[in-house]
Amino acid sequence: MTSQKFDLVIFGATGFTGQFVVDEVCRVAEEENLTWAIAGRNMAKLQKVLSEASCRTDMNLLETPILIADTSSKSSLDEMAKQAKVVLNCVGPYRFYGEPVVKACIENGAHHLDISGEPQYLETMQLLYHSKAKENDVLIIGATGFDSVPAESGILYLQDKFKSGQLASVESFLSIQTGPAGVGINFATYESAVHGLSNAKELVSLRKSLYPEPMPKVQHPLPKRSSLFFSDEVKKWCLPFMGSDKSVVYRSIRSQFSAGVLKSPVEFYPYMCVSSLFSAVKFITFGLIFSFLCRSSLGRWLLLNFSHILTLGKVKKGGPSREQIDGTSFTMTFVGHGYDSLELMNNGGKPNRQVTARLAAPELGYVTTPICMVQCAAIVLKEKDKMQHKSGVLTPGAAFYGTSLIERLNNHNVKIETVSDTNV
Repeated sequence: MTSQKFDLVIFGATGFTGQFVVDEVCRVAEEENLTWAIAGRNMAKLQKVLSEASCRTDMNLLETPILIADTSSKSSLDEMAKQAKVVLNCVGPYRFYGEPVVKACIENGAHHLDISGEPQYLETMQLLYHSKAKENDVLIIGATGFDSVPAESGILYLQDKFKSGQLASVESFLSIQTGPAGVGINFATYESAVHGLSNAKELVSLRKSLYPEPMPKVQHPLPKRSSLFFSDEVKKWCLPFMGSDKSVVYRSIRSQFSAGVLKSPVEFYPYMCVSSLFSAVKFITFGLIFSFLCRSSLGRWLLLNFSHILTLGKVKKGGPSREQIDGTSFTMTFVGHGYDSLELMNNGGKPNRQVTARLAAPELGYVTTPICMVQCAAIVLKEKDKMQHKSGVLTPGAAFYGTSLIERLNNHNVKIETVSDTNV
């Protein structure tokens, strides 16, 4: 096998998100003394990415190595993987383009990170390739962007607060703040959501194959929330968060429980906040229409071909504007309940402590996501000896337990802190 040459290779560098990952890598590579290259299908477009990134970062990137690779060419993916220690895969939707890259990385000894928020893809990769990745000593870590590093970090942070006992349950509340230009969504993200929802039934049989044995039930489950409720914790109206956080976190919990890190499973329920009851009604109405259209081929055609109209301009094929990105930020509030001692839990007692933490970060899709992805990659390169799992297809929570992930994120503008810590 060809000796590995670059610490990081950004595959899909010409994509909308990939360009932001290039900016982040060039900054972190200087901090961490990392070598890197970019990869994609078109040499001219890749050269343009480096030229534009040089202007944005005020760094000369024109001599950065370029690799030509295409998901339709196995040989090109193999050559790319042979030259990488870690491949940062930014080519989505992953349900269509992810598997060939994963396979090439496993076969050629490169670790693979992606920023997918697609449960079907993520769980299929674990089902098909976990054993092979372990056999080849390769890490395949999905969901290393907004989906789902902030959620996983909140859980890990609370676990540390209950390290003398046991975390029992967590609710998270996502609140997005936007400026006058509003929020923008890149078309590829929207396209992934359309295909993911239209194929959601795949998950039932997939999860039965992936996890034939259920986890033990939680001793004292959280009270059931309604689909729309006012949260006393964040003083806002809330709805269930429909992203992949819940599925990713539960895979982490299962991994940690199987490894003995957790003595009992942890409940996790993610929610998103809206500014008013009227906003909640609008969101629910759009969700119902979106879900209905996803069920048929005609509906999906309408959603994908008239996205700009159906989303009132929020989805754009060119991605959100710089003004929209700069004006957006988010917070995630985590409310964790748990036990001060394992003795109390083992004797059937109720959780006796509540810790509330808050994560605050810049725009989620194109600022926080590259930060999370690149810091995850830096840990794989610098801290593999600290990782409990050295190989396999993993979630961020399973992969980065016991590492400096939270400290690294805090140092790169994704900050988490304790808001309150009380006995209940």
